[in-house]
Amino acid sequence: MPKLVDTTIRLLSQEPLAGRIPTAEIFRVAEILDDAGFACLEISGGGVFDATVRRRVESPWERIRAIKARVSTPLGIALRGRFLVGSRPVSGDIVVRFVSCAAENGIEVFRLHDPLNDVSNLREAGAAITSAGGVFHAGLVYSPGRTDETATLVDQARKLPELGATRVVVNDPTGALLPHKARELVAQIREASGLSVGFYVQGAAGMGIASALAAVEAGADLVATAVYPLALTLHRVSGEALAEALEGLEHSTGVRTDKLWEAADVIDEYIGDEPVQPIPPRIAVRAAEYDLPAGLVAALEVHLRAHAAADRLLDVLEEAGRVRAEAGWPPLAAPIGQILASQALLHVLEARRYGTVIDEFRALVQGGYGATPEPLDPTVERAVELLAPRSTLAADPPTAEDVRERAEGLAASEEELVLIAMFGADAEELLRMIRQRHSRDAVLIAEDEDAERAERIRELVKIVQESGVGEIEIEDEGMRVSVRRADEPAPVGTTLSTPRIESDDDTFVVPQPAGGNGPVRVESPMVGVFFRAPNPGAPAFVDIGDPVVPGQTLCVLEAMKLFNELKAEVAGTVASIHVENAQPVEYGQLLFEIEPALAPPTL
Repeated sequence: MPKLVDTTIRLLSQEPLAGRIPTAEIFRVAEILDDAGFACLEISGGGVFDATVRRRVESPWERIRAIKARVSTPLGIALRGRFLVGSRPVSGDIVVRFVSCAAENGIEVFRLHDPLNDVSNLREAGAAITSAGGVFHAGLVYSPGRTDETATLVDQARKLPELGATRVVVNDPTGALLPHKARELVAQIREASGLSVGFYVQGAAGMGIASALAAVEAGADLVATAVYPLALTLHRVSGEALAEALEGLEHSTGVRTDKLWEAADVIDEYIGDEPVQPIPPRIAVRAAEYDLPAGLVAALEVHLRAHAAADRLLDVLEEAGRVRAEAGWPPLAAPIGQILASQALLHVLEARRYGTVIDEFRALVQGGYGATPEPLDPTVERAVELLAPRSTLAADPPTAEDVRERAEGLAASEEELVLIAMFGADAEELLRMIRQRHSRDAVLIAEDEDAERAERIRELVKIVQESGVGEIEIEDEGMRVSVRRADEPAPVGTTLSTPRIESDDDTFVVPQPAGGNGPVRVESPMVGVFFRAPNPGAPAFVDIGDPVVPGQTLCVLEAMKLFNELKAEVAGTVASIHVENAQPVEYGQLLFEIEPALAPPTL
């Protein structure tokens, strides 16, 4: 009988939903799903680690441990071959250390695929999973290229038993696998590998549940699902619908759908009334038409709007197809899809092809990520070689010792070491903030989820600004708050902290003026889209008349699916806001004016 895997917790913990649902409610959903009868709860992966590190609220390892303490169902994680949970390949010893940390923290099932379907890239991680006592599910990505890829994937599947895999997982990130092809592919892979076959599908075409049913009829014994609100919003297979459909076809899964509806009710309280941006129906239509991940098409559309070129979306999608063909038809799973789309976007915006080559595309063409399914276009290969000879490529990924030396003692454990290895400065900042929160001398003012408490904090800031008092400190119901004037010495700067949204860039900080009277101008440091709140439906970071302090987030600027916080470095009051929410902005455009706080009177 087929079994189901639930991916709800992973989807709730990564963009675009990261931070929308309180952590306590995510734990509550996990406890409900624990009683539903799933074979596995897939709770983490690359998107989860990335969102958690960049939001700088908690360690992603802590989230895994907390869920493990609350459930008995086996926990799973999705990994990208030598990329693991990052966007660049890591060294072999980092792979081993990461897998070991994951197993020690409670992960039992490792779903591991290579973004290029080069299964030789799975060898190190597969051996590490087996050594750690984990269950190794080897993934193969289906993305139709010049051919339908069936023969290629079957050939790769034959190599997986020798790597220690216990199951082959067919992963369709775009929903391009039609039901009859799913039936054919599952049957052939099962016969060629001699292993059980699992099925993971997503995509905007709405073909997922039909393909999943066909895969089960062909012998797939494990199918990934999500509870209905997420399946509807993020184009996944609904666990409720699939379990009931399979029951009617005499393939009982043992999953209790009443528990899934109970979990759906909890989730609906937080995302049921607001659309999840940025995937409107028209974007889903284009994603289905071009067999691309819907999130990737949405990111391209946002970036084009920021450059006043929204009418060029179809040009970019067509160019992405050409770039993919020239790069050897790599699959479209992350991060390869993002690399191809970024290169195509450059071609359209610059009105020339390969005049500029991004580093990641160069690494892809020159074999830095592994072998592509088809030969590269020799003209493109030569053009990239002329722009950046192989001798100028970066050295091998840093080893654990390299990372430990660079971190200068910041990594206090193996799990912190691998975070720094994969996320660099963002991980270092996260670890510093965690240390700061646990320091006896450090004081952190947090923008609490409780609106009343947040308002009290703002009132304290206002009192300090208007009275000339150097510092106020209160302690109430376990919350200790200290507000200190910007010109008073302090071991830790006073900060109103909000969750960090996904970004590959450093946080932008508004420079403090050298002097002068009048309001401080806050200008955009980049071309992008201006957002006043961290998520649709959430309160704005600031409104006119609000007091602000150095380090407080004023807004978010988005470009190519990257979200960058714009922070203030002066204390004062928001005098004016010059841009509407979701409006594209140019470099140097005026966004805010802040009236500086008066200095304390001199006696």
